[in-house]
Amino acid sequence: MILKTERLILRPWEESDAECLYHFARNPKMGPIAGWSPHKSVEESLEIIKTLFSKKETYAITIDDNAIGCAGLLFYPHTNHYWGDDGVELGYWIGEEYWGQGLVAEACEELIKHAFEDLNITRIHASYRYENHKSKRVLEKLGFKYYCDMKNTNLSGNETREIAMLLEK
Repeated sequence: MILKTERLILRPWEESDAECLYHFARNPKMGPIAGWSPHKSVEESLEIIKTLFSKKETYAITIDDNAIGCAGLLFYPHTNHYWGDDGVELGYWIGEEYWGQGLVAEACEELIKHAFEDLNITRIHASYRYENHKSKRVLEKLGFKYYCDMKNTNLSGNETREIAMLLEK
């Protein structure tokens, strides 16, 4: 499936996107705020494409066929949380060079429309780390409302605080 917006094309990730992914994912400002470590090599980025980004309803956000971010619907058990049988989790990120342009919200808006209209999903959850104000603004712009506070333990064993948001059809 390919989704199109005014400025973007959302398409499945391809192995040839590994260089673009690494370019953005090695940035120490990107991963940690979203809960993942910066990528250390193109090979690591390729492995992410082959595993995590190959899941259904996970899309490369592209401009001129260059991957600049990711947006996806995570279905249980591939999400960190169980939202119920009628719920999925929205995940997203966009390269730092593209922050503040409304692109990730534009991509997610199209993905949400696809979820509600084509996939008959009725509830979409999303979460952001307490300190990630940019992600909070994206979710508010998309119409998500506060759902609950959560505490998680990351891979390093440190507790993180997250806010869960909900959007219903």
